[in-house]
Amino acid sequence: MSNKQVPKILARQLVAESRLLRIESIDLQFSNGEERRYERVQGSGRGAVLVVPMLDDQTMLLVREYAAGLHNYQLGFPKGLIDPGESPAQAANRELREEIGYGAKQLIPLKSVTMAPAFFSASMTLFVGLDLYPEKLMGDEPEPLDIVPWKLADIDSLLAQPDFTEARSVAALLLLQRWLRNEPTGDDSVEMNTATVRKEGSNFG
Repeated sequence: MSNKQVPKILARQLVAESRLLRIESIDLQFSNGEERRYERVQGSGRGAVLVVPMLDDQTMLLVREYAAGLHNYQLGFPKGLIDPGESPAQAANRELREEIGYGAKQLIPLKSVTMAPAFFSASMTLFVGLDLYPEKLMGDEPEPLDIVPWKLADIDSLLAQPDFTEARSVAALLLLQRWLRNEPTGDDSVEMNTATVRKEGSNFG
C-alpha cells in the first residue's frame, strides 16, 4: 500500500446526474503544487457483487444477457448491485436466485475489485458460490436470461469465446483457478472474512 499523499480537492461541481450515476468535475492540487481538473463518475456507493456459481465440482454456471454499453449479448457470471441494508453475501445470494434460480449455502469471497478507478468510484466483491440449491426469485431482468453450464476443464475455450469479454467475469474466472489450487487470491482483508461470510451464506435455504 502506497503512503503517497493523495491530491487535495480544491473544488467539486456536479456536471450531470441520472437515476444511477453522478458525474462530478473536481479541481485537484497535487503534492508538487500542480493543479488539474478531472471528471469522475460516482456510483450508488453501495457496491456490487459477482458470483461464480459451482453447480458441481466440475461445472460453473454462467448467464448470457444484454449489455447496453456494447449493444450485444455478453456471457458472464451472475452479478448486480447491493441493495440498501444488504451485506455483500446477502446480495450475492439474492442475485443468484434471481438470475439462475439457485441459492448458495456457501459463499467464498475471492477479492474486492474496482472498475475503471481513474474515473469511476465503484467496487465489486467477487465470490464463489458452493452447495447450490434450487430457489427462484423474481428479478428486474427485462427478459429471461440464458443459463450456460461450463466445465472447468474447458476454461481455455471459455476465455476464447468472443462474447466472454467482461473484465470482472474474466478476473473472477482467473481468481477461481487460483482458489481451486489453494493459492491466495490477493486480498487478505477479504480472505480473513471467509468464515464469517460462509456462516452468513449458510443461513439461506
